[in-house]
Amino acid sequence: MLASLALLPGLAAAVGVMLAGFWLADMIGRAILAAQGLSAGSSPVSGVPVAIVLGLLLRNALRLPPVLNPGLKFCVSTVLRLGIICVGIRLSAFDVLRLGLAGLPVVVAAIVTGLVFVTWFNRRLGLPPRLGTLVAAGTSICGVTAIVSTAPAIDADEREVAYAVANVVAFGLFGMLTYPYLAHALLTRSGTMGLFLGTAIHDTSQVMGAALTYRQMYADDVVLRVATVTKLTRNLFLAAVIPLLTWMHLRSTITPGSDSTHRSRALSALVPTFVIGFLGMAVVRTIGDATLASGGAAYGLWNAGAWSALTIHIGDFWGSRVLLGTAMAAVGLNTSFAVFKGVGLKPFAVGFAGALAVGIVGLLMAMALGPFVTL
Repeated sequence: MLASLALLPGLAAAVGVMLAGFWLADMIGRAILAAQGLSAGSSPVSGVPVAIVLGLLLRNALRLPPVLNPGLKFCVSTVLRLGIICVGIRLSAFDVLRLGLAGLPVVVAAIVTGLVFVTWFNRRLGLPPRLGTLVAAGTSICGVTAIVSTAPAIDADEREVAYAVANVVAFGLFGMLTYPYLAHALLTRSGTMGLFLGTAIHDTSQVMGAALTYRQMYADDVVLRVATVTKLTRNLFLAAVIPLLTWMHLRSTITPGSDSTHRSRALSALVPTFVIGFLGMAVVRTIGDATLASGGAAYGLWNAGAWSALTIHIGDFWGSRVLLGTAMAAVGLNTSFAVFKGVGLKPFAVGFAGALAVGIVGLLMAMALGPFVTL
């Protein structure tokens, strides 16, 4: 009982910063839309990175009392993992089927480019391997969600998470603001444009912001549909990439002289419990979608509208907003600016190069296969 009470101050502080972060993100997003002459809509700015920044500013501007520490540690461990599990219900295998065989190679090429190139370039610059892994995951798959999902699997620290999040926010925001106009200038087919926007921009909210911008500017709803399904398909690959990145991390920690006990313990962590929960929720979503597609109700209980509302409530509201937002606010509140000394701007060079590589590959692959995509 006393241990539970000790968590409350830090947990309350993280929740407060999370709420402020999402409110501020909504204000910033509306301002961005207004600056482009667009009507108000869903904010293209995610509240998660804003919560991290607010937490960082508070942590370094004020002397936070030690009584917050137990609750903050609880947030960056348990709350984070619960959030990742809930996010799994946003993913369905049917998204891959909707995109079709023509669009799938575009997604795979962008993901492979991000993972391989960013990891290689990070190593060339002599940066910590875990930092490169986080930037690679965020750049190639689904931005902040990929970073916070991968971080506990590879034992990344707060500094590495903060740097990786800053990368995908900065370069993803640049893509969100510029790629709709670039797509309109270079491409002619709606399917091609949607594939490009869905693969070249990092975070889900940023992809949606870019696609909505295109629809409002050029009255093309197909671009929005293709970009949305392409991004959801990218997100689905998180279920496979987390175990892969975990295996790569564990392999690097096992030395030739390691005993069998150490090896078995390391390999048993290949698929962490929260990843199993994440995959389980994705299976739950896919089965529910399958029962709806067969003409019935999801699990015999929910019609299409109710099932969609339920999955959004669990995945978007509780998973992405409340739990992951609280966890990332705690990361900010737990991170001192002093930990960034000695690293400098090299991580941003990695992020920029990765964003450029993924963007170019996404553009070329979309130009080649976009004409065959129909949604």
